Amino acid sequence: MTQTLTGPAALTRLAEDEALFRDSVYEFADKEIRPLSREMDEHAKMPRELIDKLFELGMMGIEVPESHAGAGASFFHSVLAVESLSRVDPAVGVLVDVQNTLVINAVLRWGTEQIKHRYLPRLASSVVGAYCLSEAGSGSDAFALTTRAVERGDGYALTGRKLWITNGNEADLFIVFATVDPDAGYRGITAFLVDRGTPGFTVGKKEDKLGIRASSTCELLFEDCVVPKSAVLGEVGKGYKVAIETLNEGRIGIGAQMVGLAQGALDHTVKYVKDRRQFGKPISDFQGVQFQLARMAIEVETARLLVYNAARLRDAGLPFLQEAAMCKIVSSETAESVTSMAINLFGGYGFVKDYPVEKLYRDAKIGQIYEGTSNMQLMTIAKGLLG
Repeated sequence: MTQTLTGPAALTRLAEDEALFRDSVYEFADKEIRPLSREMDEHAKMPRELIDKLFELGMMGIEVPESHAGAGASFFHSVLAVESLSRVDPAVGVLVDVQNTLVINAVLRWGTEQIKHRYLPRLASSVVGAYCLSEAGSGSDAFALTTRAVERGDGYALTGRKLWITNGNEADLFIVFATVDPDAGYRGITAFLVDRGTPGFTVGKKEDKLGIRASSTCELLFEDCVVPKSAVLGEVGKGYKVAIETLNEGRIGIGAQMVGLAQGALDHTVKYVKDRRQFGKPISDFQGVQFQLARMAIEVETARLLVYNAARLRDAGLPFLQEAAMCKIVSSETAESVTSMAINLFGGYGFVKDYPVEKLYRDAKIGQIYEGTSNMQLMTIAKGLLG
């Protein structure tokens, strides 16, 4: 029997039993998020009341130390939370994923004590974060940045445009990557902390997306946006290191999102084939259907184990670069194949919005694109094999 999440302290206690923690997060998602999922998808918007509830339960500051008002749990617990939420709605899963595996991890690892003291309690209690790397001309070539940071007195003036930024509408804190010296290549890249409302910074167009529609994806505009030197995250010229190390962890989070999504599709399908009757009996009685369900379950469990292995390695302080790439590519391909099979087994009902699997099918596609495309993950794996 699961226990109800009531806040960061309860989350901390639940974290002692990982299975109980995962089931409790899923119970919350099933009760509180599932009734909202279709409307959020249709209107491409996540209610602030739901985000506030995620904060109240401690899910937006899982690794933030208790001394900074967080749950003080592990990276693996963040992965479990993302998986459980994504089993119901992957758009909510990615909100929590970016907050924990990218933004908070970057602040924990690279922030000064002053930065941690200022931002960690807020990130754990009320402030959504966004991670701002991508630009129109820098996708897989992530460091071909054109956003400039020019030193000015006691600060830096940022000018440029970011695209496809998750949490753009909801965030109040943005980790922005810009170059202080275009001629220096990746050695000029620097990470800056920018608060919403800083003069010269505006959130632009929100993208109208195929899937994970309730998760906002926005452009950001910087026009002579001045931030103090204390807003540098890490060191000047070390932004590439901040980005690479954080994204390696973020890929495990996306793997968890895709595993949860695939599990959700499998859940719906198992229930449906027991209820759907053809030729006088449930279609679950047909061996052909049973074999397809078995293969779906094998794919989901394989992807889950890869994700869990990568997360465990990360928490143990062991190398996990190849494992993160492996879990992301396998989990994203699994999400697409499992949701496709789910639609096939639902038949005509799977193709209409009255049933949930078409949404999960749309949600799955992004897994092979963001936080490193599948081809980039294959390159990473191959380079590791070849030394």
